Amino acid sequence: MKTINELEKIDKPREKLLQKGVKSLKDYELLAILLGNGTKNKDVLKLSREIIKLFESNFENLTVDKLITIHGLGAVKASQILCAIELSKRYIIKQNTKITQAQDIYALLHEYKNKQQEYFLTLTLDGANHLIEKRVISIGTLNQSLVHPREVFSDAIVERAASIIIAHNHPSGQLKASHEDIQITKRLNESAKLLGIELLDHVIFTREGFLSFKEEGLL
Repeated sequence: MKTINELEKIDKPREKLLQKGVKSLKDYELLAILLGNGTKNKDVLKLSREIIKLFESNFENLTVDKLITIHGLGAVKASQILCAIELSKRYIIKQNTKITQAQDIYALLHEYKNKQQEYFLTLTLDGANHLIEKRVISIGTLNQSLVHPREVFSDAIVERAASIIIAHNHPSGQLKASHEDIQITKRLNESAKLLGIELLDHVIFTREGFLSFKEEGLL
């Protein structure tokens, strides 16, 4: 049960939000409203400030385990914070993101650069090359069974996408298309033509850079 002091702490940013709008709130005040309350020994505003410090030092690599190292923040609240961040990221990515070159694709794949397994992804686009959705199709060493046209194009059809981009990471760091990469690309390109959905590019990427099939003349 929240104490009177705790309620007063959280009421201040809430009143500020109602009077001046959400943009008037500082980062820790936004977080305080999301959290709702602190602990017996740490009020919600102090807890929020500590979390913001963690955001500033390592935002891209946040996990539940890293968040709960902050005294007073449990797994439930940590999970809520991560979900709020992820939901925001997904909608920010969708809004007005236009793909004009391979570098734009690479920028959208940053969260997969350091993965230790191969992630195969698709990006669906509308007729003006704006991003509709980014999704993981498979995890593991690429082969014909993992990357089947059915899985690659099913969502693109539902979304009425005009085109798609495929991409996968090379955990080895090698920026070179394998025989399997080339064969899969050919197979998916043939399927794309039958479906009337253009395959714009296949991007292989690592933490150091990327290779574009389109730019290399492989597509």
